[in-house]
Amino acid sequence: MALLDIVTYPAPILDKPSEIIENIDDSIICLIQDMTETLYDAPGIGLAAVQVGHNKAMLLYDVAEDEDSPGTGLKVLINPRIVHTEGKVCSENEGCLSVPGLRADVPRHACVSVEGVDHEGKPVKIDAEGLLSIVLQHEIDHLEGRLFIERISSLKRNMYKRRVQKALKEEG
Repeated sequence: MALLDIVTYPAPILDKPSEIIENIDDSIICLIQDMTETLYDAPGIGLAAVQVGHNKAMLLYDVAEDEDSPGTGLKVLINPRIVHTEGKVCSENEGCLSVPGLRADVPRHACVSVEGVDHEGKPVKIDAEGLLSIVLQHEIDHLEGRLFIERISSLKRNMYKRRVQKALKEEG
């Protein structure tokens, strides 16, 4: 296993929809293992393949509350898609590994139903609410080429973009 670099805004790959995974082969299993190590090292609760530079429709997450046993709540979703939404909620103080230095309140659906397959290719259907619903929406947004900053106010988004552009200019 290896730690992968997390791609950050404004990298162009973050704007592209991810490619469907046709075959769960050894390269996908290896990517899952590397993404797992990267997720826990970050630390984060969700990670899409695009965030580590792989334009593949895959994400993993761990919203388990048992901090003494990391990895016990790890789930992998391949080719996930939201098939049903319900209600509205504000995800307070949402952040992203690919958008460092910004946390914001983000409008989300209160409940979602997601379908995909697991790492063995078995169909998975998840009916989620609360934190899991928000994490799934956030990570699926990544797979669709969308960052959470697109869901916040234009004022806050533009302030963040200007700050990043200034930092990139200063780096040279």
